[in-house]
Amino acid sequence: MLLTHFSRRCNSERSAFTLVELLVVIAIIGVLVALLLPAVQSAREAARRMSCGNNMKQIGLGLHNYHSAFNQLPIHGVGPTDENDNTAGRGSANDGTGFTRMELTYLVGLLPYVEQQSIWSMVSNPLIEADGDIWPAFGPRPWTIQYPPWATEIPTYRCPSDPGFGLPGLGRTNYAACTGDGFYEAEHGVTVWNSSANRWEYNERLAMQRAQCGLRGAFVPRKSMRFRDFTDGLSNTIAVGEIATGLDDRDNRTIGFTNAKGGFFQIANNPKRCFDLGFIDPERPNFWTEDARVYAPVSQRGMRWADFHTLQSQFNTILGPNSEVCLVGHSDTYGIAPPSSYHMGGVHVVMSDGAVKFITDSIEAGNSRVPCVYCKALSGQTDSPTAAGSESPYGLWGALGTRAAREVINGEF
Repeated sequence: MLLTHFSRRCNSERSAFTLVELLVVIAIIGVLVALLLPAVQSAREAARRMSCGNNMKQIGLGLHNYHSAFNQLPIHGVGPTDENDNTAGRGSANDGTGFTRMELTYLVGLLPYVEQQSIWSMVSNPLIEADGDIWPAFGPRPWTIQYPPWATEIPTYRCPSDPGFGLPGLGRTNYAACTGDGFYEAEHGVTVWNSSANRWEYNERLAMQRAQCGLRGAFVPRKSMRFRDFTDGLSNTIAVGEIATGLDDRDNRTIGFTNAKGGFFQIANNPKRCFDLGFIDPERPNFWTEDARVYAPVSQRGMRWADFHTLQSQFNTILGPNSEVCLVGHSDTYGIAPPSSYHMGGVHVVMSDGAVKFITDSIEAGNSRVPCVYCKALSGQTDSPTAAGSESPYGLWGALGTRAAREVINGEF
């Protein structure tokens, strides 16, 4: 009896954990979690990056289906131009329901070709407000928050790696149109403003000049583009690229500043102008210093999927991926606007043949302080030292952005 009791007591004592043993187990578990967590996070980002690439494949396929249907790409900078007509069913310029003034992106026309027929139906037909006003077909100007389609987040137009969501943006986008290795008149394209008629009008004389001198990419704002225009080859010409949307954190990839920069020529002749002015934080190279007077939060990159302006849905191949934005003036002007992303080390692009590539930040990009292409007929002063029709001065990166500059691209990139 005594022996049995002693045996049970020994077994009971051996089955218990001491405090030291418990702490050791907890420490081991903590170390394992610390080791595994980066791997889990890396796997999640890999999945998000893959999903982002799949969205871009869908956009590339949509572009080709659109071209098959209409023998042209969706126009970037499109929509009704007249904002004077207040007749019934046309909307009113006075209460914000006036016409879009040719400010809609290529993404609007692409809607039916990326399985967004319901949004397309809302946009392409008049929409009656609760107060009785009628939004015209194709809506008001693209920053009008009261118009439901412009405030709608469209999953196909968003990269899952981008945490930006909601106000101060409307429906955001991460996929921008490539306008080439220049930027002159990127917010006007091939149109001029007729002040007496209060609308934008196509200008035959300027269309060819601007397309050849300043806007050499797959998309020329407010101009119909066809694959036959891409004489460099569809597989050598970028159509669409990623942009990171703003997080209201002074990220110089997603927001510009209003401090004096000297105007168009200072930036066109030196694309690193904003860098040279000293407004980049040396300790955080992707952020502006506190001295930089950045744009309002609503004017950050990618905040409005329907808005065709440079900061919202365009990019150029002048500075390499994830470089700083440098616009000529306020947030709706043109300027240096590289692609960007929240992936590590680069951005996705859609080539004009529909292929999706990941371009690293270190891609060969020539001399970033060589002037962009622009012409005397456009600038009113003098031709650029980089002549119209010449190869891109921005290396392989610039060459991928031009549609017809006759650069030779060898091998993979």
